[in-house]
Amino acid sequence: MLFANSVSPAPAVHGVPGKETMDVKERMDWLVGEINRNDELYYVQARPAISDAQYDALFEELAALEREYPLFANPDSPTRRVSGAPQTGFAQVRHDPPMKSLDKCYAKEDLLKFDAFLDKEAPAARHYVVEPKIDGVSMSLLYSQGRLVRAATRGNGEVGDDVTRNVKTIASIPKTLPPDAPRELEVRGEVYMTREGFAALNAELDEAGKDTFMNPRNACAGSLKLLDPAQVAKRPLAMVVYNAGGKGCDGFATHSEMMKAFASWGLPVSPYSRVVDDMAGAIAAIDELGGMRHSFPFEIDGAVVKIEERSMYGSLGATAHSPRWARAYKYAPERVETKVLDIVVQVGRTGVLTPVAVLEPVEIAGSVVSRATLHNRERIAAQDIRIGDAVWLVKAGDIIPAIDGVLKEKRDASSAPFVFPDKCPVCGGEVGSDEGEVAVRCRNPLCPAQLQRRLEHFAARNALDIGSLGGRVSDVLVEKKIVRDVLDVFTLDPLELSRLDVGEGDSHRVFGKNAETLCKAAEAAKSLPLERWLFAIGIPNVGQQVAKDIAAAHARMSDLAGSEVLKEVLENDARKGRDRKILPIKVEAAKAVLAFFDSPYGKAFMERMRALGIDPEGGGASSKGGDGPLKGVSFVLTGALSRPRPEYARMIEEAGGTVQSSVSSKTRYLVAGENVGASKTAKAAKFGTEVIDEAKLKELLSSGAEKEQGDVR
Repeated sequence: MLFANSVSPAPAVHGVPGKETMDVKERMDWLVGEINRNDELYYVQARPAISDAQYDALFEELAALEREYPLFANPDSPTRRVSGAPQTGFAQVRHDPPMKSLDKCYAKEDLLKFDAFLDKEAPAARHYVVEPKIDGVSMSLLYSQGRLVRAATRGNGEVGDDVTRNVKTIASIPKTLPPDAPRELEVRGEVYMTREGFAALNAELDEAGKDTFMNPRNACAGSLKLLDPAQVAKRPLAMVVYNAGGKGCDGFATHSEMMKAFASWGLPVSPYSRVVDDMAGAIAAIDELGGMRHSFPFEIDGAVVKIEERSMYGSLGATAHSPRWARAYKYAPERVETKVLDIVVQVGRTGVLTPVAVLEPVEIAGSVVSRATLHNRERIAAQDIRIGDAVWLVKAGDIIPAIDGVLKEKRDASSAPFVFPDKCPVCGGEVGSDEGEVAVRCRNPLCPAQLQRRLEHFAARNALDIGSLGGRVSDVLVEKKIVRDVLDVFTLDPLELSRLDVGEGDSHRVFGKNAETLCKAAEAAKSLPLERWLFAIGIPNVGQQVAKDIAAAHARMSDLAGSEVLKEVLENDARKGRDRKILPIKVEAAKAVLAFFDSPYGKAFMERMRALGIDPEGGGASSKGGDGPLKGVSFVLTGALSRPRPEYARMIEEAGGTVQSSVSSKTRYLVAGENVGASKTAKAAKFGTEVIDEAKLKELLSSGAEKEQGDVR
């Protein structure tokens, strides 16, 4: 008996009478364990260790053995249940009826067998409907009185996770239904991550030195597991509804009629659906869909073929694993063989060392690919990718080139594992990993490779918008040591810069009038707000939104060094408060900003900023104040308040007051919400600052009583 290739050593089946039964049982037990292990990695951790094709081969091998040797079948076999499990951190939801998976077909002959099975079991006339099999996370939506009241993952089919708060952040899912929709309705479908969004997310994670996702499906699953809906809202998630649940759908005669109703109620449905007369028509539709698979915003790995007439579903019934009236046809994975010619290690703007495979150029999914990121040291070791290896190349999400496996049977006996560098390949500086990160970073902030990319990022349109300072110009300025730090941009001589040769290779191109444009843009950048500067600096874990959140809580950049606000974020996390009302700032970002401004480079950076006369101002913590009943009165906000702090900061400023990031001798009021740290109140006592509650703050804002007292600081 031949077995599918496995991903790790496994007992083989021998054709020796008497011994064969023992070996078959051993093999089946191993397959059960291996499938369960990979289910945990795929569904629970969102970190698959093998490809879908490898997993399907294991699953089909186990199913074939169970059919041939039913006495050895494990009652808890993965073939008899839906893969997946409920997660910790979420309430549990019991599905009624259970959420099934679909039996899979890998050849057109299997679809013909399915058709023959239906001829025997349900000989009445029927049609088929063909739709995309979206590679996402199965989801149930429950509406009551026209409102979305619950969203739950499939889990193990019987019990899933209540992820309502997360799902409500997905724009394509309606939160209310029109009056003509059933007052009680459950629908089921697939939440997915868009291809473009997946590529952008992975690029962001890579740049931050964090582990990336293998594919859009795992990125989607990982996003839905986040405990903070505000973070989920930033992920590019969407949904397609393709099935009924347990309520509100009994009156539909056909599947397509039900889908039309769903669409009329504002529910997102599949952009492709074909109703056909017979299996020949279904196979033609599958081929048509296969030719369109790269045109959808989501990744598909097959087609779903189901009976159009819903009246037949009940009589056909279901197994413990899947309904008998539908099949999933899996497309052959689109992958090509190529060779790893070299592995080079690049250095990004935050110092992250990223290994990249240099490949024999090969065409896949409409483009020629010659390089593929290997992400990090751990990923290379896990896949055991070596220079000279023959490999399978795929495009994750049909966008990002990725190595899907190594053809080890073609490996040269003399090959050796890739050794990750212990020094920066550009500057030779020290490298290391930060706590909780998989990335290896160059520790030298003046590393030329980092400086080139940091300078380019510093000048980008969504950062300081310094025109004419693109990639090539940044490279030349660093190579010629005209710029040794990003702040050197503000001391460039326009005349000298205009003579700069920015040509490539043997070609020459003088920078010329672009020098004046660059210098004017640099001068204008000095007055840009703190959020733009904070993003431009390129601190790990500080993207545009995080930069806005941090800037909203600080008066100016000089307040960020030793910021009490950021320290409180860390204190709140340490005591497991995790109250997002304190500030919508992630702990990782707070740590990174504090570490940057406390580092030797960060301190030197701020000294240079002071010398240049630059101290960008924040948004919600302006020190200027204005006219109003609270003119001249300074506040510090702390603890959990009923409204976000930036909102209160804005209200105080509009009333003429100012908001500080930490208590000082100039602070009149410390507004204390819940879970206030002792350090804040101790400082208030030291400086004679009055501690008030939220109700008193509202009174001051509305009455203007402070202005009448005349005792202001």
